[in-house]
Amino acid sequence: MKKKVVLITGGSSGIGKSIGLYLKSMGFKVYGTTRSLEKHPDFEVFDLLELDVTDPSSIKKAIQGILEKEQRIDILINNAGMGITGPIEETPHNEIDRVFQTNFHGPLHMSKAVIPHMRAQKSGVIINITSIAGYMGLPFRGIYSATKGALGTITEALRMEVKDFGIKVCTLAPGDFKTNIAKGRYHAPIVENSPYAKNYGKTLKMIDEDVDTSGDPIAVAKVVLEIINTQHPKVHYKVGEPLQKLSTVLKGVLPDKLYEKLLLKHYKL
Repeated sequence: MKKKVVLITGGSSGIGKSIGLYLKSMGFKVYGTTRSLEKHPDFEVFDLLELDVTDPSSIKKAIQGILEKEQRIDILINNAGMGITGPIEETPHNEIDRVFQTNFHGPLHMSKAVIPHMRAQKSGVIINITSIAGYMGLPFRGIYSATKGALGTITEALRMEVKDFGIKVCTLAPGDFKTNIAKGRYHAPIVENSPYAKNYGKTLKMIDEDVDTSGDPIAVAKVVLEIINTQHPKVHYKVGEPLQKLSTVLKGVLPDKLYEKLLLKHYKL
């Protein structure tokens, strides 16, 4: 039997690399993407292609290259993303636009590019990597939360629209895992005389500490395999520490103000 073909955006590091490595070990043909191949001259974990999820022409070229070699794409994992922190009032709007282009519009560009091919082959799986942060508005991470929350909502709609074509769509929301996301995250600067300086600085330190002490992203890869092997995937999956997953449940059952108080207490605000 021919190997199933997997395309993972943002596959050169972090969660994407872990997913690719794990799926390759399980017998899949894996293609990962990066915005710049020049930055990864010695990458040999799996096939790495140059692709920018904000550039439709770049997407088209990469997908055509895979189809010429493999004649199909069975699984798309929209993993590429960027972090952003800062007080909403003080975050430059061009940075807000940039993160929405990557985290929200990027997966849409990718999905729209592969759906016609999946429809023709009458099968396919699209997994949109969102975030537990997308289930709630987090202080000083509100923009990131908004991008992932929007991706989760539009996934619900896309899933229903393509179900008759044999295409399965779902989200996978990780909590905090040990990756290099903090390194590539845009941080609005802490302005010395800003009314947000104290609380933002304190929250930023907590965010970075959480990432540094988090678990192995192989846990995310194992859930990806579970989704691929499931005949009828759920709409949403979550993976992370029990307290992180519990936070999404509490969001749905607690009164809004009580939930807000819990968040304020957690962040010591």
